[in-house]
Amino acid sequence: MEYKTILKKAGAIFIALAFWQIAAMTIKQNILLVSPTEVFFRLTTIWKTEGFFSSLWFSFVRISMGFLLGLFFGCLMATFANRSSLFETLLWPFVVTVKTVPVASFVVICLVWLSARNLSVLISFMIVFPIVYQNILSGLRARDKKLIEMANVFKVTGIRRLKLITIPELSKYIVTASSITIGMAWKAGVAAEIIGTPAGSIGKQLHIAKMYLDTDDLLAWTVVLVLLSVVSEKIFIYLLKRGLKYDGDKS
Repeated sequence: MEYKTILKKAGAIFIALAFWQIAAMTIKQNILLVSPTEVFFRLTTIWKTEGFFSSLWFSFVRISMGFLLGLFFGCLMATFANRSSLFETLLWPFVVTVKTVPVASFVVICLVWLSARNLSVLISFMIVFPIVYQNILSGLRARDKKLIEMANVFKVTGIRRLKLITIPELSKYIVTASSITIGMAWKAGVAAEIIGTPAGSIGKQLHIAKMYLDTDDLLAWTVVLVLLSVVSEKIFIYLLKRGLKYDGDKS
């Protein structure tokens, strides 16, 4: 079954690339749209560009930091909100604001407070936090009440309660929230870099490519960004599932 799914996805990618190639051949304007073959050949040489790996590392570190902070504080604040309705009410305006205000607006506002170098950390955090918070809060409220009552009867507290009841019950919600937000963190973080243009970032490289109308560079960097996002998501979710001992097929 999994083999058939891979074949279907490969076929869909091939069709998309074919349409892209046809569109590029029809337009015949490299400034507007380069062909997938040109982007592929650029990908074989772009890694030789000065600062390529340092740009990847710069963005990866900051966006990952923002994601992990959002994941941690989302879980922490959801725990407090589950225990106190007053705390949940006080936090509500912040959560709603972060969910509804466009990323570009946040970037411009945050540039007043932060240097462009660390902007992607904050923006990634602000995108991840509300989604994780609401997922974990829903998970806490959906816990099996019988298990909680049993834990109270047998006086299971602290680390044992967390390990035996809370984490297994919340595993699905943590994995789901992480899977949703990793890609969003990358998109928002790089968008912040494009606006703030910190030196040595992927966003800066995309900005330069756009400024000089290097469409092949622009698309090649975009492909690199997509690959980074997908690979980091797969690795993190795999490690998270291992750490939580979560098997989605059985839950």
